[in-house]
Amino acid sequence: MPDGTPLPPPAGALRFGANYTPSRGWFHHWLDFDPDEVAADLDSVAALGLDHVRVFPLWPLFQPNRALIRPRAVEQLVALADAAAERGLDVAVDGLQGHLSSFDFLPAWTGTWHRRSIFADPDVVAGQEEYLRTLAAALADRPRFLGMTVGNEINQFSDAPHPDPDRITPDQAQRWLERMLAACERGAPGRFHVHAEYDAAWYRDGHPFTPAQAARLGAATTVHSWVFNGTAQRHGRTGAATEQHAAYLIELSKAWAADPHRPVWLQEVGAPAPLIPPEHAAAFTGATLAAALDCPGLWGVTWWCSHDVSRELADFPELEYGLGLLTNDRRTKPAGAEVARIAAEWRGREHRPAVRSTALAVDVGGAEAAPGRSVCAPGGAFFEAWASLASGGVRPAVVLAELAEDPAHLSARGITEVLRVSDIR
Repeated sequence: MPDGTPLPPPAGALRFGANYTPSRGWFHHWLDFDPDEVAADLDSVAALGLDHVRVFPLWPLFQPNRALIRPRAVEQLVALADAAAERGLDVAVDGLQGHLSSFDFLPAWTGTWHRRSIFADPDVVAGQEEYLRTLAAALADRPRFLGMTVGNEINQFSDAPHPDPDRITPDQAQRWLERMLAACERGAPGRFHVHAEYDAAWYRDGHPFTPAQAARLGAATTVHSWVFNGTAQRHGRTGAATEQHAAYLIELSKAWAADPHRPVWLQEVGAPAPLIPPEHAAAFTGATLAAALDCPGLWGVTWWCSHDVSRELADFPELEYGLGLLTNDRRTKPAGAEVARIAAEWRGREHRPAVRSTALAVDVGGAEAAPGRSVCAPGGAFFEAWASLASGGVRPAVVLAELAEDPAHLSARGITEVLRVSDIR
């Protein structure tokens, strides 16, 4: 480690970071990579007292042909990681982008005249494996490289409401995830390799990416919490269901985990306007983090996102422009100040919230395929029952209905009381 490089957080410390959105050019900055601009952005992130960033190479730019992974692009990714390390920031890298802020980024060799399933075509899958292995291997000797995420919410390509999905079965999704994670491990053995889905994996009946896959594959479970999914519309910006939505997903994910101590990474969470108006973003941020930090087993929080999307860029959904902790000229916004305050408050402290001894049993029609998982979605019977308990001051855990009377499972998780949805008014 170079002299003067800040030491990483102690093992077991709660992690606070940001999803790095470059202040100039958004993720198109890879086309005009400017180390000085990147350094200035990372300085502003480090000034918040955060300890890591999650970064996003654009797949079509890094692998424009199935047989070409551009060496210069990989060098730029490593340069970004080194610049982050110089500022005391660990780096997690998402590989297959995939999907970002309403835009799809797929290489030309997967579409139109070359249309092939990105999950099932043997040649495409082999190309993805080599791409992920290459990125991981390039960073494997960097001490502040955390690990790979297979891709950002790539499950959205597998099902509606995507306008042109590559439909697959849950078994195919499982095999694909296993192969991609294995490729990351080959490139950088022993690192923190994970996969990440948007909440259809938890909420949408018949979706091929399942809660069991999310909670059992990879080094940790990742959850992405966005209250524009019907939560804030139904419960308002200050409702318990809204302010505790991230905590709900953290606890929901634990119901499927085979390991009662499996870490959960709140990998994306943000304050989307107008459901969370800008003048209330800091209050929502504080409430969301307070609830999430009350969940045992939380690995850390990575806020979406570091910097606002520039108004010079066109066609983003309106909510995407103002999600940053920092402005485009790198000034700290109120939500950024709140994240910085909480990160400072927790620095060096052990994260050991009280066990959640009361659990609500969830019945999704079978844990593996979860055919009835829509009960977990906003408006669903289970979601609303959990929110009712939370609004009354209860700290509910979640247990699968199949395990609700399993003494060994309940004991391992510290659960002493199990409630059913029918018990909740």
